[in-house]
Amino acid sequence: MAALPATVADTAKLLADQAYIADQELATTVHLSLAMRRPLFLEGEPGTGKTEIAKVLAAGLGRRLVRLQCYDGMDLSAAAYEWDHARQLMAIRLAEAAGQTDPGELAGDIYTRKFLLARPLLSAIDPDLPPAVLLIDELDRADEPFEAFLLELLADFQVTVPEFGTVRARTLPAVVITSNRTREVHDAIRRRCLYHWVDYPNAVRERAILAAKAPGVPEYLSAQVVAFVQRLRSEDLFKLPGVAETIDWAQALTYLNQKELAPQAVDETLGVLLKYQDDIAKIRGAEAARLLAETQQAAE
Repeated sequence: MAALPATVADTAKLLADQAYIADQELATTVHLSLAMRRPLFLEGEPGTGKTEIAKVLAAGLGRRLVRLQCYDGMDLSAAAYEWDHARQLMAIRLAEAAGQTDPGELAGDIYTRKFLLARPLLSAIDPDLPPAVLLIDELDRADEPFEAFLLELLADFQVTVPEFGTVRARTLPAVVITSNRTREVHDAIRRRCLYHWVDYPNAVRERAILAAKAPGVPEYLSAQVVAFVQRLRSEDLFKLPGVAETIDWAQALTYLNQKELAPQAVDETLGVLLKYQDDIAKIRGAEAARLLAETQQAAE
């Protein structure tokens, strides 16, 4: 396990070493989150690189990545822990067969650590496991009552299991929480975190990201792709393309042996860049040609 970065510059380098190009504000917030042992709450549009930060922190710090993917209806048994009821029942039957009938003694035997199944939240603070980076991904998809359970974890880095006791972290995990803002996350969660809005990158940073993530893309094509996508994000679309789509599109064009953007190639590959038919239909043809003309004109 690597030591935590000592400065903002060290944090930026740690991210860059894992091919994550962060701006100064994001690098500062990540650094403070690590230094102050506070959860990092990242909010922004899908595809802006929020989840990736947790992945590169885990790789850069040499820690386990423990991911909790939130969803509607998620309960405690999926997020934190549950008892292995099948093994508990078997243990009870074996004990009874051996003549052990005292209910209190049986309960003490079955509510032990070996019968406790750790889900992501408990696994991240398990003192018997190596330190972790805990990613609570898309918290806005979970039900609001679930946030109340998170408060204990985020405040004290512990989980209380009524039948067993309290499990506390020996080494505090680095915590990254993401939200696409489909609903507002409660203020009590926000107060326990350091906050950063992750926006789409500007053209300079997006070209740097593309160079790091897809070094095989020719430089001129890379510049055109980024310029086109930057203009495309100003359109009124159902789902704007994220950085991941920029990377995929540049690689797809490279696989097709394109050295520069051409109207036909743009139209034929819009499904890599846009994920909804209404958006594709709106851009394909004349609108794509207009955006491409603007892109080429700006490059002259």
